[in-house]
Amino acid sequence: MARRTEAGTLTLGILSAALIAGTALPAHAADNKLALSATATITTDYVFRGISQTQGNPAVQGEFDATYGIFYAGLWSSSLDFGGNGMGQQLAPLEIDWYAGITPSWQSIDFDIGGLYYSYPGAYDPGGNFDYFELKTGASHKFGDALTLGITNYWSPEFFGETGDADALELNGEYAFSQKLFNFFSPSVSGLVGWQWTQSVDYTYWNVGLTLGFLDHWSADVRYWDTNFSSNGCAGFSGFRDTCDARVVGTLSASF
Repeated sequence: MARRTEAGTLTLGILSAALIAGTALPAHAADNKLALSATATITTDYVFRGISQTQGNPAVQGEFDATYGIFYAGLWSSSLDFGGNGMGQQLAPLEIDWYAGITPSWQSIDFDIGGLYYSYPGAYDPGGNFDYFELKTGASHKFGDALTLGITNYWSPEFFGETGDADALELNGEYAFSQKLFNFFSPSVSGLVGWQWTQSVDYTYWNVGLTLGFLDHWSADVRYWDTNFSSNGCAGFSGFRDTCDARVVGTLSASF
């Protein structure tokens, strides 16, 4: 419980700093234009905070974003495999996430304050509503042209399955190489370590991977994921014994 309180304090700290940053910025919204983008993705496994959402199977994903100055909004979707209810009905075949927020900057620190609503259309969830909301508060700093380090907190007043409040805290970093690989790929390496705290269980997750951008709009990513869950602990939290295991995930994306 103490760790959850510390994460909540961090959320308030980042939020307060970002709000101060936002008020300190000049009003340039009128000078900005509306920008729209979309991304289509195929991945060998949909992993969320270290846990497979497709029982280790591939997933198809899509994203649509709109930005205007420091404001952004969008939606993200993925196929799922939460198993069945014993009567041939899938627990949740689809996830659609809705989000909006602001990205102010202050003293070379970039903030991200937003809300995310995770929805599961067509879900069979008699034991508790799968849909839930998270408040996202984050800050990052870019060192030179290559290295970016950041910290992000996600707080939910009522987590997945109506299981009470929860926090997730992530430390992340990315290094983008200036030289192209084989005069074709734009490589970068990135990783994160995160801590998820819920009313029933706390756990740690992490990943590290290589991303190769190519042909302006395409990227390929290979990433190693793992958690500190035991098989029994994973079964108690996710319903499966092996969805929290170490795994390598390959992802191909195209943005437009």
